[in-house]
Amino acid sequence: MRLDLAYEGTAFAGWARQPGLRTVQGAVEDGLATLLRGDPPRLTVAGRTDAGVHARGQVAHLDLTSAQWDALPGRSDRSPGDALVARLAGVLPPDVVVRRATAAPEGFDARFSALRRAYTYRVADDPLLRDPLRRGWTLWNRRPLDVAAMDEAVRPLLGVRDFAAFCKPRPGATTIRELQHLSWSRPVDGPDAGLVVAHVRADAFCHNMVRALVGASLAVGEGRRDVTWPAALLASRRRDGGAGVVPAHGLVLEEVTYPPDAQLAERAERVRAVRNDEDVWDAAERR
Repeated sequence: MRLDLAYEGTAFAGWARQPGLRTVQGAVEDGLATLLRGDPPRLTVAGRTDAGVHARGQVAHLDLTSAQWDALPGRSDRSPGDALVARLAGVLPPDVVVRRATAAPEGFDARFSALRRAYTYRVADDPLLRDPLRRGWTLWNRRPLDVAAMDEAVRPLLGVRDFAAFCKPRPGATTIRELQHLSWSRPVDGPDAGLVVAHVRADAFCHNMVRALVGASLAVGEGRRDVTWPAALLASRRRDGGAGVVPAHGLVLEEVTYPPDAQLAERAERVRAVRNDEDVWDAAERR
């Protein structure tokens, strides 16, 4: 089964289940166990978000038997997927929602079949934009930001690069990624009007990568660093205190993209063969 879900990460210690901590995986698996009247089923997720990170477009999968699937509607005339969504709404906490549940196509793997993940990061750099109602998903920055300089500074980072300077290191793990899109803008209308918003998309991300990219961008936007500095930092392949990791609460997983159904199994098999670690890719996967 494929589950499409969203959550507010504020009160969660990240996605992954951890003893004694409240996590998204733990909440959803425990809710499923209540409905299925058994041990919690194991969820596989597209991207293991950190503590405080939010998601609108997270994807996970789990395995059910045919009998479990067919029994979900009970005496109702709803489809099994619709029945599961409705019943989970009654047992899950309000800060996590399963929006859709469907029988996954053959070969689907929420993690290994994914082509790309897309995130946004929102910043309020004007006191007039410090809305308490959205403080849980917007960074309040004390200094005004030069958005044009920030956008110019991140353009050289696009493509297949070694992002060691922007990743928390893990033993034996590669830091090579394909950064497919990174831009900064200040929308003039809509719900984000006036905010400074980053749109980031990659095949996968290493630990803290997006938040470090945002930190480097803010250093440029505040005038503490030149527009050429992020590219120079990338080339150095070394962490720098000037590219501080920004707080998690401004980060939202917006979307996970998958290939057509006929290509899901092949994609999962190819990625699984070269994946070294959780959210870590071998360089051979690039081309």
